[in-house]
Amino acid sequence: MNVMYNKVPLPGYENYGTIIIHYIIPDGLQGDEHPNPGQPYRGTERLAYLPDCPEGKKVLKLLKQAFEQRLTFTVGRSSTTGRSNVVTWNDIHHKTSRTGGPTAYGYPDPDYLKRIQEELKAKGIY
Repeated sequence: MNVMYNKVPLPGYENYGTIIIHYIIPDGLQGDEHPNPGQPYRGTERLAYLPDCPEGKKVLKLLKQAFEQRLTFTVGRSSTTGRSNVVTWNDIHHKTSRTGGPTAYGYPDPDYLKRIQEELKAKGIY
């Protein structure tokens, strides 16, 4: 998990820059907690965006904890592609687009920072 910053604001957060989270998960072998232990899985690379405001910084800290505890991703079947044995999100919703609103996984979405904190709390991260 790498974190970058830029000054371009997200819609709805025009007074703040952007936090960019870059996740890189390499290919590997499934563990006992996965659907097919010992079988290979395909890794992934994902970008996610947060506003660089006080609440966004708090969410970033929580997302780091979730990632370190291996709660952000899991291995399974992709709901997008239908492929099995791939790295997928693990019920912590990320904004993977800068724009387009909630239906495009982007901003503006005024309730997103509160929702993701609730999702993280449900996984024991608060």
